[in-house]
Amino acid sequence: MEKDPNKGQNNKWIALINIPFQMGIIIFLFSYFGTWLDKKYSNGGSLWTIVLSLFSVFLALYNVIRQVKNLNK
Repeated sequence: MEKDPNKGQNNKWIALINIPFQMGIIIFLFSYFGTWLDKKYSNGGSLWTIVLSLFSVFLALYNVIRQVKNLNK
C-alpha cells in the first residue's frame, strides 16, 4: 500500500476552505445573541449587539490565526 503524498496537502486545503464558514457562524451567532439581549434587557440602544459583534470578530480572527499556525506545524 502506497501512501498518497498529496493527502496531507488536501487536508490543509479542506481546513482552509472551512475557515470562512466558521468565521461566519461565530459572527452570526454572537450578533444574533446581542440582538436578543438588546430586545430583552436594553432600553432602546443597541449596545449588546455592537459589543458582541466586535467580540465575535476578534474571536473569529483568533480562531483563524490559531488554525493557520496549526497547519504550518
